Amino acid sequence: MGRLRSCAAGLRRSSHALLLLPIALIVVITVTDLRTPADIHLGPALVIAPALTPSFAGPRSTALVGALAVAAQAVIAVFHGGLSTTNHVVQIVTLVLLSVLVVVYSAVRERRRAQLAQVRTVAEAAQHVLMWPLPEHIGPLLIASLYLAAEDEAQIGGDFYAATHSEGEVRVLIGDVRGKGLSAIGEAALLLGAFRESAHRHVTLPDLATALEQSVDRYAADFETPEEAGERFATALLIEIPDEDPVTRMTSSGHPPPLLLSAGHAVTVPSLHPSPPLGVPGAGGAEHTLDVFSFEPGDTLLLYTDGVIEARDAQGRFYPLTERVAQWTDAAPEALMHHIRRDLLAHAGGRLGDDAALIALHRTPAVHRRHHHGVLGHGSARA
Repeated sequence: MGRLRSCAAGLRRSSHALLLLPIALIVVITVTDLRTPADIHLGPALVIAPALTPSFAGPRSTALVGALAVAAQAVIAVFHGGLSTTNHVVQIVTLVLLSVLVVVYSAVRERRRAQLAQVRTVAEAAQHVLMWPLPEHIGPLLIASLYLAAEDEAQIGGDFYAATHSEGEVRVLIGDVRGKGLSAIGEAALLLGAFRESAHRHVTLPDLATALEQSVDRYAADFETPEEAGERFATALLIEIPDEDPVTRMTSSGHPPPLLLSAGHAVTVPSLHPSPPLGVPGAGGAEHTLDVFSFEPGDTLLLYTDGVIEARDAQGRFYPLTERVAQWTDAAPEALMHHIRRDLLAHAGGRLGDDAALIALHRTPAVHRRHHHGVLGHGSARA
């Protein structure tokens, strides 16, 4: 809280310092106009001062600058023919009207900014509640995750992920609900809750995928409006990694395949046989195929949503995730997320059109796992 207060105080000081710019502009224009011949009119340029102010200050400061500009215009009128001349009356009235419009614009802009900030805060709080932080270490895996919210106003995406460990294996879910807003968050919450409830009950991933699909179908039957019929669905990728066997089992429901990063800058795309996305009309009861591939100690599995690979640069080119991550195959999960975040935002010009989520799963050697569990046990004993 102290840090937030100091940041806010710093912003206020910066805003007050910037107010000197339009005030100085008013003084310069006024002095210059008074020193020039009477047939040269610089007074209309005074409107620049209140027009600049909303970019760094609120409506009160804008109104103050506008009042100073009008007062300066009156001073100019007194020294150049008097306040009663038609030309000066028109200039003063015009400046008053324009200043009032700028103040109104500043007030509306300030209110909209506050509303968007509130919506963003609520959205972030909701996403933190929905997506519990993933542990740094679970079973045989080191984990790092990244969630990048779209910067287009207050868009709230439906990307989601979760992980759990039980009975000698790790199960991970990542997915993306079509659409944005509260309906997307509601469906994401449903899928996360269904996964956490069912991940320990179903023996196979296809059975778990079927359970998730049934949850989506029930949700659609209860909450889907006639206008939304057939428009609400979600992609999902289920991953299962045994503690001992160096393999990965996965089932995809219309979700992009993961990337397998190995030493020596090797990046492979495991073969997938995806079923339709969850909730697609007419796809109920579709067979969910189980795909299995090798996942050796030292390898990293990168899961992501389509917001990553569909990010575009200024020329409209998609982000080449496979090519970019080839240079970071030896990076630890946290460092890999850092590299991707920086590179992805640079590619998209600092602004994403859709939310993007990634998870890096690094399989540690057995020796490292024994050492890690020993450290945890020692810490628990001390506690």
